[in-house]
Amino acid sequence: MAELRRIEDADVHGKRVLVRVDFNVPMTDGRITDATRIRSALPTVEYLKREGAKVILLSHFGRPKGQRNAADSLRPVAEELAEQIGAPVAFAEDCLGAPAADAIAAMRNGQVLVLENTRFHAGEEANDADNCKADIRQNIAEIRNAQQWS
Repeated sequence: MAELRRIEDADVHGKRVLVRVDFNVPMTDGRITDATRIRSALPTVEYLKREGAKVILLSHFGRPKGQRNAADSLRPVAEELAEQIGAPVAFAEDCLGAPAADAIAAMRNGQVLVLENTRFHAGEEANDADNCKADIRQNIAEIRNAQQWS
């Protein structure tokens, strides 16, 4: 059996590290009522930050059915995470396209970015593999383009 790789074995300094996290936290009236899931991600986020990675966090939240709405935004989660780590956390208004690419391109080593709710895109909840591949290709192209101008 293959040995499990550990994050501590990777050279992450100066690299973009995409971390899928579970930030599907209970929220009432835009306020987080239990931050346990955010706290559970802290050791990984803090380690990557300390090692100089550009920490990009990706999560789903709620059941918006592919529609944007403020009640299912991850912005309050980014704000809570900033409080938990005692440092600014950037927020991208989308997890795809130019908003994500521009926010990623603007990152410096040791910074943390939360991308907007993946479930604001219908293909995410549908588990549509073709849609996912197209989204990934688009993001890679937009990140490369944004880097040329930063």
